[in-house]
Amino acid sequence: MMSTRKGEKEESLPSYHVIHKLPPGDSPYVRAKHVQLVEKDPESAIVFFWKAINAGDRIDSALKDMAVVMKQQDRAEEAIEAIRSFRDRCSKQAQESLDNVLIDLYKKCGRIEEQIELLKQKLRMIHQGEAFNGKATKTGRSRGKKFQVTIKQETSRILGNLGWAYMKQGNHMAAEVVYQKAQLIDPDANKACNLCLCLIKQTRYTDARMVLEDVLQGKLSGSSDSKSRKRAEELLQELEQYQSQLSSSSLSSILSIEDDFKEGVEQFVNQPAPIRSRRLPIFEEISPFRNQLAC
Repeated sequence: MMSTRKGEKEESLPSYHVIHKLPPGDSPYVRAKHVQLVEKDPESAIVFFWKAINAGDRIDSALKDMAVVMKQQDRAEEAIEAIRSFRDRCSKQAQESLDNVLIDLYKKCGRIEEQIELLKQKLRMIHQGEAFNGKATKTGRSRGKKFQVTIKQETSRILGNLGWAYMKQGNHMAAEVVYQKAQLIDPDANKACNLCLCLIKQTRYTDARMVLEDVLQGKLSGSSDSKSRKRAEELLQELEQYQSQLSSSSLSSILSIEDDFKEGVEQFVNQPAPIRSRRLPIFEEISPFRNQLAC
């Protein structure tokens, strides 16, 4: 009886593979995951992932996992070349996740043009009904938890990434258009803050403040998140600083024009009669501001 109970207890315990989140078996890919997750040796894990790929053992997972480890080891350029060279050996179902890894790698390497092109390609696939392998939703993972992602959410996410890539490129007008579209589809606080920053870069402070107010007033998804709240408050301070500088600069400009106007009048009055008909440079300078000075 005791031995049976002991056996039953042993069977109820989670297996070694479950504890360490390893796939079952003893193949090259399993050994690679063991070295990565248990031995915590990323460089050796990369070697074993290569062996798994060359052996044709779970190539989809091996290539993706190896690229992720390479990125963590600051070998992102190698990871890009690996995916480009071996993705044709992977299944059709794996291509979308490989694209996602590539986008992160391009971002890591600062290869903005390639990142933008791949994001546009993903948007075209959604438009043509080819995303999610033809399904309405897909399973996403975050911090070890699974959740369902809709086409609408994925479109907004990709547009948000595209907007940020345009921002990195310095193309603020394109970024604004993309962020506006993303917010129409699935608005949230993070993209609103990015849109606000985009508008600030274009010195459109009034528009930027209107966007930011939606976050500060808690009207958008994620507004209550501490990071989003803190970022919104920082953007508000930055916005107020820019507006204050703009106001001071405008006042100084008007005062300077008035001082120049007075100086020009004094010079004109004190000039000898023969050159009275000459137009002084100061009047050429202030002529565009006549309407502002008339009061």
